[in-house]
Amino acid sequence: MQFDLTGHTAFVTGAGSGLGRHFAKTLSAAGAAVVLAGRRTDRLDAVRQEIERAGGRAAVVALDVTDAARIAPALDEAEAALGPIDILVNNAGLSVMGLAVAISAADFDKVIDTNLRGPFLLATEVGRRLIAAKREGRIINVASIGSFRVLPGVTPYCISKAGLAMMTQCLAREWARKGINVNAICPGFIETELNDDWFASEKGKAQIDGFARKRLAKETDLDGMLLLLASDASRTITGSLMTVDDGQSL
Repeated sequence: MQFDLTGHTAFVTGAGSGLGRHFAKTLSAAGAAVVLAGRRTDRLDAVRQEIERAGGRAAVVALDVTDAARIAPALDEAEAALGPIDILVNNAGLSVMGLAVAISAADFDKVIDTNLRGPFLLATEVGRRLIAAKREGRIINVASIGSFRVLPGVTPYCISKAGLAMMTQCLAREWARKGINVNAICPGFIETELNDDWFASEKGKAQIDGFARKRLAKETDLDGMLLLLASDASRTITGSLMTVDDGQSL
C-alpha cells in the first residue's frame, strides 16, 4: 500500500520502448495515470492500448526533449488529458559509441541535448508548475553507473549522465522546502531491445562474463526503486543517486 499511486499523474519520456515503456506500465499498475511522451507516436499508442486493456489510464503526447519550445505545450496537453503532473520520469536518452577523438561535435551535442539539456528543461518546467500550485511532486531522473565510473567507448554518454546526477542534487537542494523530491536511478547494464544484439555477440558475452554476477539485470529489477521514489514512501529521500546495478560497478 505504501507504493499506491492512485490519484497521481506521471509523465514518462521515451515511453515507446525499453525502460520507458516498462516504467510507464509499472506506474500504471500501481494506480497512476500515465502520460506517454516520445517521438514515435505509433509506439506510444501501442503502449497506451496495453495500459488501457489492463484497466489503466494513459495519454500520448508527442515530444522530442531536445525541442525546448515544445516542452511547455507538451505538458499543457498532458495536463489537459489526465490532470496536473506530479511525477516526472526523465527517461529519454541515447548514446553514441566510439573513441572520444572520433566523436563529432554534432554527435556530442545530440547526446548532451537529449540526456541532459532536455531533462533539465522538463524538470524545471514541472517544478515551476508544482511550485506555483503549491503541490508536492516527485522527479526521477534515469542516470547510469556511467554517472560515476568510466564506461569505455561512450564518453559523451558518461559526461551527460554525470551532469544529470549533479543536476539531480542541485534541484533537490533548491526545491527542498517546496515538497519536490528529486532523485536519480543509476542502473547498470540491463537487457533491452536496444542492446540485445550486442549482448548476444561474442564481445557482449565476454562483457557479461566480467560482471560480478556474470549476468545482465532485467527491467523488472528496477521496479522497486521506481515505485519507492515515485510514492509517498520516499517522503524523506531527495537528492539521492540510487545505484541498481547487480554489483556491476564493483
